[in-house]
Amino acid sequence: MSDRDTLFSAPIAKLGDWTFDERVAEVFPDMIQRSVPGYSNIISMIGMLAERFVQPDSTVYDLGCSLGAATLSVRRNIHVPGCAIIAVDNSPAMVERCRRHLDAFRADTPVNVVEADIRDIPIENASLVVLNFTLQFLEPDARLQLLSKIWQGLNPGGALVLSEKFSFEDAQVGELLFNMHHDFKRANGYSELEISQKRSMLENVMLTDSVETHKARLKQAGFSHAELWFQCFNFGSLVALK
Repeated sequence: MSDRDTLFSAPIAKLGDWTFDERVAEVFPDMIQRSVPGYSNIISMIGMLAERFVQPDSTVYDLGCSLGAATLSVRRNIHVPGCAIIAVDNSPAMVERCRRHLDAFRADTPVNVVEADIRDIPIENASLVVLNFTLQFLEPDARLQLLSKIWQGLNPGGALVLSEKFSFEDAQVGELLFNMHHDFKRANGYSELEISQKRSMLENVMLTDSVETHKARLKQAGFSHAELWFQCFNFGSLVALK
């Protein structure tokens, strides 16, 4: 059972940039449930997509795996032989907890949890790649390169799941969904102080794109089929097919 997220409940004198450190790792499951609308739906649907797309003797990549929620969902739903999952995160605190988390459940499909920058991982013989709220933390210039590498490493018939927080080209709609997301956080017990402190810490490290930008970039990377399959307020997930 994870601890409750109270990281931002008291005023912080010097708000630095956001990092996925030990303190965040400790409260991450609570934080993400209370901050990301639809998160548990996305996680369970990633399992359903795995059932549909994971091919025998292929590899699944969970890039930016944090505590391994998507990896666990995929692993539970792999029913074909010879598969392996490679789960990657650059946060030592997340990787350590992810390993412990995965070890708690027995399963036939082996998982290799790697502490590394996702840009340094070769993608080979992949039938499914998951980027669950990860791309938004890469500098915009590096995003197309990563997606192109994923496209090249995917087998024909493979899929990429890309979940992100979105910005909107229509300012009025953007403001409405932004405010609804804040209502969602308030309803989950976050105070105004917690909401604003977390927002200013994320400002420089999480740069969001519109759905249109994501689709255009996926097309540029080689994916001829890409569509939004889930959205709740300004959060959602696309699936791209090779």
